[in-house]
Amino acid sequence: MFQTFKEWFWLERFWLPPTIKWSDLEDHDGLIFVKPSHLYVTIPYAFVLIIIRHFFQKFIASPLAKTFGIKEEVQKKTTPNTVLENFFKHSTRKPSQTDIYGLAKKCNLTERQVERWFRSRQNQDRPCRMKKFQEACWRFTFYLIITSAGIAFLYDKPWVYDLWEVWNGYPRQPLLPSQYWYYILEMSFYWSLLFSLGSDIKRKDFLAHVIHHLAAVSLMSFSWCANYIRSGTLVMIVHDVADIWLECFDCNETFSFVWFFRILYCTLILPLHYLQPFFSYIFLNLQLMVLQVLNLYWSYFILKMLKRSIFTKQLYLLYRMSCAEERSQKLAVKNKREIDSR
Repeated sequence: MFQTFKEWFWLERFWLPPTIKWSDLEDHDGLIFVKPSHLYVTIPYAFVLIIIRHFFQKFIASPLAKTFGIKEEVQKKTTPNTVLENFFKHSTRKPSQTDIYGLAKKCNLTERQVERWFRSRQNQDRPCRMKKFQEACWRFTFYLIITSAGIAFLYDKPWVYDLWEVWNGYPRQPLLPSQYWYYILEMSFYWSLLFSLGSDIKRKDFLAHVIHHLAAVSLMSFSWCANYIRSGTLVMIVHDVADIWLECFDCNETFSFVWFFRILYCTLILPLHYLQPFFSYIFLNLQLMVLQVLNLYWSYFILKMLKRSIFTKQLYLLYRMSCAEERSQKLAVKNKREIDSR
């Protein structure tokens, strides 16, 4: 049964253009072509990256955080209370006044004590600034390194400057050592992010991150097996460049613009000049669309956050101005009284 499924899964009509067979992509004359078995190594490499990350966060990110004034926060443990804990987990983290009154009666506490318990419990789940910095520092460092490596791998490749070259000779395009290592490192990193989701800080967009990491691994695996290596490296370099700045300044909307008008044009429009549409062409572009939707989703929240930040800053400036004006008025009144007393 497994053999039947395997034969069906690797049918050439799913992966390759019409008239092309797997035998056309066998190694010959010193040329090496992609093989699905190449990707097995990404799993152990992912665990190696997790180990490297542990030591990086302990010996590099933590001291760096302290130089920026970020200290390890000691979380105060909330007094155990089964009734309140069940309500907190299964009902709501922010109870109404009616809920507080009912819970106080059940637990034989005052309403003030119940309110204090919920505030303490919410603070207990709040992400530690040190841990947030460590995670962001690790991602920033990796994206910086992999982007530098990607530029070194791609700067002399003709398809970076002429998108028509992406599809010239497809799918009979041999694998280069630089493409191999770029893919392997990138996939290993995203596997490591998936494996560490359970221990990382739970964000509001946790589900979006899971979908993004799964889509990234799926897209890289699929593009590798179907030999979309050239377009795959372009997708990765654009993504990595944006992710560096995303960790610092949240500028994902620029990435979305470049992604849509550059990469999708390359994968959606240009192939039609060389090939008839086939299954892997359609599936590849569907996955790219999923990532694009996620990027637009994050762009919306980033713009919303920037708007709130600017509005908060304006309110703070108005408050400072009103305080300064009030102090000036008090000083003027005081001076006037001193003059009158003379």
